[in-house]
Amino acid sequence: MTTDPDQHLVRAALGGDLRAFDQLVERHRDVVFRVAARFAGSDDQAEDITQDTFLRAFHRLECYRGEAPFRTWLLSIAHNTAVTYVTQTGRHATQPLEAVRENVADSVAVGGPAEQLERRERLARLDTKIKGLGPRHRAVLVLRDIEGLSYEEIARITDAPLGSVKARLYRAREEFVDVLRHNTYDWELPR
Repeated sequence: MTTDPDQHLVRAALGGDLRAFDQLVERHRDVVFRVAARFAGSDDQAEDITQDTFLRAFHRLECYRGEAPFRTWLLSIAHNTAVTYVTQTGRHATQPLEAVRENVADSVAVGGPAEQLERRERLARLDTKIKGLGPRHRAVLVLRDIEGLSYEEIARITDAPLGSVKARLYRAREEFVDVLRHNTYDWELPR
C-alpha cells in the first residue's frame, strides 16, 4: 500500500462506513468534475459523468489495490467514463476551463473595464483552442499542465505507457503552440 492520505477512508468505506466514502467524494469531487468538464459539453453533462464516476468507484472499491494513490485510481475511472461518454454521444468539449479561469481571476479583475474585457475574451479564445486539440492530446495537456499530475499518474489514468504519455504531451504542447502561433492577434510567440 502507498502512503496515501485516503487509505484510512478507503478501508473504512470497504468496512461499510458510508460517511467515509462521502468524505472521499468531498475531497475529490472538484478535480473529477474538472476532468469530466474537459470532455463533456455542459455543466449538466459533466455533472452526470462525475456522478457516474463516483458510482462506479463505489461499486468497484474492492478492486482498488492501493498500488497508486486513490486519487489516481479515481481519475482513471473519471477519464474512462468521460471518454466513453464522448465516444457514445459523439460530443466534443464545450465546457470552459474553470481551472484556467480560477488561476487568472485575480489578474482579470486588475485594470480598467477595457483591459478586463480583453482578458476575458483572450481566456475564451484560449479555451476554444484547448478544446480544439484531439482527445488524447487534450487529456494529457489538461492532466499535466492544468491539474499538475505527474507523468506516472497520467500513465495510470489514461492506461498508456509512460513513454506514450510523454510523447503525447510533447505533441500536444507542440500542436497547442502551433495553434497559438497562427493567431498573432491573441498571442505574441517567437517564430
